[in-house]
Amino acid sequence: MKYLLKNGRVVNPGGESGMLDILVENGVVAGMGEALFAADAEVIDLSGCLVMPGLVDMHCHLREPGYEYKESIYTGTRAAAAGGFTAVACMPNTNPVCDSEAVVRYILDKAAAQGAVKVYPIASITKGLKGEELSEMGFLQRAGAVAFSDDGKPVENPRMMRLGLQYAKNFDALLISHCEDKALAAGGVMNEGIMSTKLGLGGISRVSEELMVAREILLAEALKTRVHIAHVSTRGSAELIRQAKARGVAVTAETCPHYFAATEEMVDGYDANTKVNPPLRTQDDRQAMLEALADGTLDAIATDHAPHHADEKLVEYNLAASGISGFETAFALSYTVLVKGGVLTQDELVRKMSVAPAQILRREGGVLAVGAPADIMAANVTEPYEIDVSHFQSKGKNNPFGGMTVCGRPVLTMVSGKTVWKNGEIVI
Repeated sequence: MKYLLKNGRVVNPGGESGMLDILVENGVVAGMGEALFAADAEVIDLSGCLVMPGLVDMHCHLREPGYEYKESIYTGTRAAAAGGFTAVACMPNTNPVCDSEAVVRYILDKAAAQGAVKVYPIASITKGLKGEELSEMGFLQRAGAVAFSDDGKPVENPRMMRLGLQYAKNFDALLISHCEDKALAAGGVMNEGIMSTKLGLGGISRVSEELMVAREILLAEALKTRVHIAHVSTRGSAELIRQAKARGVAVTAETCPHYFAATEEMVDGYDANTKVNPPLRTQDDRQAMLEALADGTLDAIATDHAPHHADEKLVEYNLAASGISGFETAFALSYTVLVKGGVLTQDELVRKMSVAPAQILRREGGVLAVGAPADIMAANVTEPYEIDVSHFQSKGKNNPFGGMTVCGRPVLTMVSGKTVWKNGEIVI
């Protein structure tokens, strides 16, 4: 199929930008320019829209295999498409854990058969996420794993993490660290502070995150290898990363929309949809995330899409599962808070949500150019809309931003030249 995308404003860091038409043919960008014409092409009018490289999410949970009642590759990739993502990297805390070539291949095969977007498996650092024995990273990478993480269960033993970094260095593989000292965080369900005291809920100290961030930085620095810090949430963590980068440490880092669009104040009312790990922090921490995004300390914005069944959230706050279903609100929240809020330019936002994640994972994406795969996203940024979680493509409706008015509704997602999301509907 041949498509001609017209009347949109192309935001394309490092490439052609402006009021350009894009011709898509045979899965690639066949032309970019003003007033293009193709008699046999389907014309898609994108007036009032930004057109950009497809978003790349380097941190999400598709739940399959093992937890399909929460999400599946089928539903999760459709939710990703609805959010403007053309590629997603899924974490290994599945059942069985993604610590074998068989599970990596299963995810890739299932995504090829049923997925709406590209899927990049992330395998575990340790077998079974137990922190006791390293996974066979070389074989897993050869099978298709793009990175390694024990996300949700940090590698608590520093010697094991050091061995993991040393081993990964042999394959130029990336380790992604979920930074949490479990002993310090034990019993906590929200940020530790005045609000947790007021609500009578166990607090999670920011130190539990910052200690592990410091550890990973020191290990990477000593070993002269790279490490990526997941879902940064505190001012202290951002400052540690900032200082490390200034010293030349090969550390990259991400944050998530909920850490710059919300604070612990949202927990007042005990809505379990606000329960996430790491927890929502203070207004000062939120401001620190904005500063760190603006100055480049934080390289990427990831969703940490963590869908749950309603029964796992409709319980007491202490018992509720942690996580936010984030694919379908990530871009709009980011555009509203960061671009309309004057924190980032449109180009800078696309770098954080497309270019940088692709570069960190060393995968294609993040560019619109003649001959490049036609992974394209367009968003209507002129018409505000209200988030309605009941309309999510994801099985998980656990999102605390329902009812919020935002700008940046994704209206078109195209993966390798195939339209998968258009005007509020999945079209595959």
